Amino acid sequence: MGVPLRQQIAVGTYLIKQKLKGVKKYPLVLMLEPLFRCNLACAGCGKIAHPEDVLDQRLSYEECMQAVDECDAPMVSIPGGEPLLHKEMPQIVAGIIQRKKYVYLCTNALLLKKRIDDYTPSPYLTFSIHLDGMQERHDASVCQEGVFDRAVEAIKLALSKGFRVTVNCTLFQGETPEDVAEFLDYAMELGVEAATIAPGFSYEKAPQQDVFIKSQDTKVLFRGIFELGKKLKRKWRLNHSALYLDYLAGNQEYECTPWGNPTRNVFGWQKPCYLLSDEGYAKSFKELLDDTPWEKYGTANNPKCAQCMAHCGYEATAVEDTLRHPWKALIASLKGPRTSGPMVAEPIPKWAAAENKAPKKLSDIAVTLVNK
Repeated sequence: MGVPLRQQIAVGTYLIKQKLKGVKKYPLVLMLEPLFRCNLACAGCGKIAHPEDVLDQRLSYEECMQAVDECDAPMVSIPGGEPLLHKEMPQIVAGIIQRKKYVYLCTNALLLKKRIDDYTPSPYLTFSIHLDGMQERHDASVCQEGVFDRAVEAIKLALSKGFRVTVNCTLFQGETPEDVAEFLDYAMELGVEAATIAPGFSYEKAPQQDVFIKSQDTKVLFRGIFELGKKLKRKWRLNHSALYLDYLAGNQEYECTPWGNPTRNVFGWQKPCYLLSDEGYAKSFKELLDDTPWEKYGTANNPKCAQCMAHCGYEATAVEDTLRHPWKALIASLKGPRTSGPMVAEPIPKWAAAENKAPKKLSDIAVTLVNK
């Protein structure tokens, strides 16, 4: 695990407080999305599909601070769009740090060299730089040549100035364990604190739909990655809980915990999560928790969620499982994910079962003639 002890203690203390207070639904990470505008047009992204008037909208500093206070999660992730395009981003980051929240500023790093002096190194601030593999793979993913080299240059610059830096890698169709292992080796050589690796979510509005990995293929891929890591005796620093990694390898049967990573963007509080953009919005975090029909979502409950194994839905579930079963989590942490033997069964889609049980129309009922 690539998270500093100080941050682990802060988050662990927060989790224990929620348990002692008997809170059933609590946030772990606030996904604060202050704009959709980006300076790239990636093949697998559905965030930039909005019309120009929406892409021009921004959450103000005051609105961002209100969301941070209202949600009160111990960590804040700022995705996009490209956050560094936001003129108030340095002020927003400073406001979050002042509240002693851990902030991950997610960026493609194209503007980081120009804007880096707007920020001050802090144990509460991490630049999470987007890299989808090695040079050829990453540049193909973002649909622009030269982006990998500029991102690596920005990583080295940020590290030289004393910033915490992680890389955020989204895996798509066509990945091999060898490719991912090569990338993780390279990321560790760069000296980043940790890497986030997770399968891409099939945004309905993404320009290319054939790039996303199906859930069963995801499990096979991650087993291959972890098996290769054990064979090569690698110590990759991954920014995930041990049980989430075990889930990716097909060894844990989890349901989504979408309220664990609530999203606030220019439209409001997004129902039910960061990845589904057409399910409506709430005016407040409390309204999001109270009025969202959570039972409608999750791998077995909604066809839109069927292939999702994203960390914004399942990392909070794994953390909750860690609290309930610390010994299981410790064993998974020490041994690493299991890479052989049977996987957990794929969930049976409830919508398919409902369709099969639906009353038939009279015209669908076969008539048998009986001669007497």
